[in-house]
Amino acid sequence: MTRILLTTTSFQDTPGIHHELLAQSDFEIVRERGPLTEEQMLELVGDVDGMICGDDAITAAVIEKALPRLKIISKYGIGLDKIDVDYTDKVGLPLTFCPGVNHTTVAEHTFGLLLAIFRNLVEEVNHTRSGEWVRLTGNEIMGKTIGIIGLGRIGREVALRAKAFGMPVIAYDIYWPESFAEEQGIERCDSIAEVFEAAHVLSLHTNLTEETHSMVNEDSIASMQDGVVLLNCARGELVDSEAIANALNSGKVRGYGTDVLEVEPPPADHALLSAKNCIVSPHIGSRTHESVQRQASMAVRNLLHFFQGNPPEAQANKAPWPTD
Repeated sequence: MTRILLTTTSFQDTPGIHHELLAQSDFEIVRERGPLTEEQMLELVGDVDGMICGDDAITAAVIEKALPRLKIISKYGIGLDKIDVDYTDKVGLPLTFCPGVNHTTVAEHTFGLLLAIFRNLVEEVNHTRSGEWVRLTGNEIMGKTIGIIGLGRIGREVALRAKAFGMPVIAYDIYWPESFAEEQGIERCDSIAEVFEAAHVLSLHTNLTEETHSMVNEDSIASMQDGVVLLNCARGELVDSEAIANALNSGKVRGYGTDVLEVEPPPADHALLSAKNCIVSPHIGSRTHESVQRQASMAVRNLLHFFQGNPPEAQANKAPWPTD
């Protein structure tokens, strides 16, 4: 029987049609709760034919251990930085993913963090729950310039919401969406540094690469406006946590709202857990019933298409497909 390793917790915890699709396959499903480390993955692979994975460490060593039985990796979501994509190409292992399924959800979460920071919502609710009636004075976001790093699907959705709130939008992206930017009145910046210097609010929606790793660091924070608010619903490694914690505690940065950390879950002594004006949500930016069902169903369909000999809905590498 075909054995499939399923590691994504939101897939498993959220009801929906994706469970029916997978059940109809008659595959044997091995369920684990990720994200899993390389060591954990090495213990699980070797006798599975396919994977539906989340943010598990799928390194060259894991792939090598999984072969020759492993035939397909179906990524749940769009982030590929935890997978050695180059090695999947080298060994001819097809890798699929799920673009275009979570941009609305992540953009909404980004604005949830933004509004919570500007209106002190977490602090106010905690006061009320503890029996205190403390009325802090917040700020409007209208008129504040938001700088967006990455105008892909999610970045564009954030821009649309920012315009609706009356926020001027500036942005940087290597692949500039000319018609969208012109239609929405988005100002193009020539560099990331230019966005950093001009924005009252900075929102990160770019991929994690060698160039973007720790792009928010001590030096780049120093170039930002005093009282800047930072938002990160992309990858935790885009930000130097120690640097942002220091900037929060000093007041240079007014607030940091993040859905991601470089280590998840974080250790108890993680710098951001005790930093001032920092909101950390547990990587739930794409976890809505609607988004999970879209992502999970697409991940299952990509898996089924492989074993049925049909073309994938979205392939993330160049490895040969059965229909090629």
